[in-house]
Amino acid sequence: MSADKKVVLVTGGTGLVGHAIQTIVQQEKRDDEEWIFVGSKDADLSDRDQTKALFNKYRPTHVVHLAAMVGGLFHNISHNLDFLRKNIHINDNVLQTSFEAGVVKVVSCLSTCIFPDKTTYPIDETMIHLGPPHPSNFGYSYAKRLIDVSNRAYHEQYGCLFTSVVPCNVFGPHDNFSMQSSHVIPALIRKLHDAIERGKLGSPEKTVFTVLGTGRPLRQFIYSLDLAKLFIWVLREYNSVDPIILSVDEKDEVSISTVAENIAQAFDFHGEIQYDSTQADGQFKKTASNAKLRSYMPDFQFTPFQQAVNDTVQWFKHNYNTARK
Repeated sequence: MSADKKVVLVTGGTGLVGHAIQTIVQQEKRDDEEWIFVGSKDADLSDRDQTKALFNKYRPTHVVHLAAMVGGLFHNISHNLDFLRKNIHINDNVLQTSFEAGVVKVVSCLSTCIFPDKTTYPIDETMIHLGPPHPSNFGYSYAKRLIDVSNRAYHEQYGCLFTSVVPCNVFGPHDNFSMQSSHVIPALIRKLHDAIERGKLGSPEKTVFTVLGTGRPLRQFIYSLDLAKLFIWVLREYNSVDPIILSVDEKDEVSISTVAENIAQAFDFHGEIQYDSTQADGQFKKTASNAKLRSYMPDFQFTPFQQAVNDTVQWFKHNYNTARK
């Protein structure tokens, strides 16, 4: 291996974003980078000794830190302490071991849930610490916020280039399509797929696609392969410890009803879409500004939402038996 070759270790590399990054780097086929994707089977990163052993094995020069203890809303509500402690251990082990191993750069993944519950919109990178996060997942949120605090402290004390990104809602191939713990797009894809399959056993014209809530809330969604390209750009080109939001433009925010209609179109479903307004909508919007990203990459082209939904639906249909669900 040449002395100037990057060795990039991707923690949490077997999930949605890790798979997307792997797809992009395989398409690029660069000779000056070696990418290593690891998951929970390779090491328990909440254990210091296992973390050090992983770094000793692969000797990375750069790290993309995606690994985290994650869960759905209700699991977070009842296990905030577990999410806080586990993620603090994971993040501290990865950053401290990176420092000890002389890693040149670490890019960690945060989440828009870290922003204050009470805020103004659009949210931007300066607002992360301006109030408590939503009480439902404060353990996870504070653990993620502490990555930003740690990045600044490592830079101030040792000059380390540890930084972080804050993506909006991500979806795409290799997502989690579980009805219990998935996010809205994979959950709706799974729900409509199952409804169509049940309809084939009865009267197809009676198949109904039921969406929980009114369908009015607004969200920004980024296709996982677009996020992967931006993650790789951050690793190679973005040289600040300050976090950067990776999101589609504000104008590309869509309602949940638009999401449902796009999914129906991808399935060529012409049945009825019903909205169960007895179910909670959650937060009406979480609009994020990507002005900082656009100042660096004004011409970046995001995949059109309908195309991204189509590609995700086709991937799910072709990989139904092995997809996470």
